[in-house]
Amino acid sequence: MSRPDLPDGFEVMMRFGLIEAILGRRSRRFFQGAEIPDGVFAYRSRHEHLPLSEMEKLLVVAACGGNTSWHHMIHRAQRYAPYLSNYAGAAGGRTFPSPAGFHTSQTFFTDDTGVYLLDARDAPACADRASDGSLDLDAVLDSVRGRVRRLQQGRLELPPEVPYTEPHNTWVVNHPATLLVIPVADLSQHVLLNLCYMLQNGLVLYDDINGRAIPGLTDYEDIVDVDNVWPITFVEQWSLAEATAELSTSCYAGTLVLQAMGLGGWMFNGLDPFAVLGASGDPKVRGLGFRYDQRDDWPYPNPTGLAGVMEGYCPPHHADMAAAVDAICERKFGPGGPFHPATPGPWKDSSKVRGAAQIHDERFRECVALQAQYVYDTFGKFPGTVPSMFLITYLQAHHLDLEFYDAFYEPGSYLRTHADHMKNWHPGT
Repeated sequence: MSRPDLPDGFEVMMRFGLIEAILGRRSRRFFQGAEIPDGVFAYRSRHEHLPLSEMEKLLVVAACGGNTSWHHMIHRAQRYAPYLSNYAGAAGGRTFPSPAGFHTSQTFFTDDTGVYLLDARDAPACADRASDGSLDLDAVLDSVRGRVRRLQQGRLELPPEVPYTEPHNTWVVNHPATLLVIPVADLSQHVLLNLCYMLQNGLVLYDDINGRAIPGLTDYEDIVDVDNVWPITFVEQWSLAEATAELSTSCYAGTLVLQAMGLGGWMFNGLDPFAVLGASGDPKVRGLGFRYDQRDDWPYPNPTGLAGVMEGYCPPHHADMAAAVDAICERKFGPGGPFHPATPGPWKDSSKVRGAAQIHDERFRECVALQAQYVYDTFGKFPGTVPSMFLITYLQAHHLDLEFYDAFYEPGSYLRTHADHMKNWHPGT
């Protein structure tokens, strides 16, 4: 990818080594225009704020959530071979892994110009891979460009102050000229997909909080051993851990690209997640604007989705949990889904591969819906013990103020890509 309109830094980035990126990874927080007002690191930047260019922003966001051609699927599951494993939720792959290919997360981001969504969760392949396995970066970036939606004008309404921002981040996070990437997982969908996974592998839920089996499960003894159980708390905590891994690897992919580009920034979790989603309770702190519910016996509000953008697989976005199960199955087995024979793929006979998965039949769906509806009715939400929508990690990118590091650190605190960034990416600035 060599075009005269690209800055020299682009070619430097393309040549930057993976091992260099891994060994050079550091949280580099002090940006141009920043100030630390007191303490041992008291310092005021003499530079003006410098926003990321459109190309810089696109590359960082693409690294965090871009499409990377087709997902290769899980090839075999002993319990129901010779059917193809039918766990995945999406046909396309992304820059980060997802447990069993569920891919429930979406990538939001914000800068001075607005709040955006990279709507790539269910995107088809941005391009087919070449015979040597390579993927054209032009195609990746074009895919990202075409799937960015602006949701709000102006920067995310989340003041860089306590209690919305952790005390150690108030001076640096979500300030002018910074780019903040916010991956959000749909735990309601993730847990539903795990219930499908469990039933496919001979397991059902048990209510360990109230110490009882789920009523009505004995009607499905013909398809599952109803005494082979996983506790609700285990399944939901396991799902939370899986989603955390998905969100974290998304941000880590972006972090490695920061080293190659010579941008400052870091991945972190020092924001109030409820305020970021929009459940602060303060109309002046809109966050992403997700709707949420509250109840006296819940310790925290429960965000469930953003209408028309990222709606949870639970009420009120679906009439009941049976409708949510049907929606899950449509995502998996409907047009464009990973197990629809007409969805293209990377195989020599993609129709044969995709059509080899066992479709969840009516009895299967009913059994999953019974368990999910029990959780919703018992706890007032789905999932019952963890949030319906979840976030934990963020990535911030900004232009580094090298003079701060020269003032306080021995040589070597930043990479040559940082030292040359302005020359390579912003000549004449």
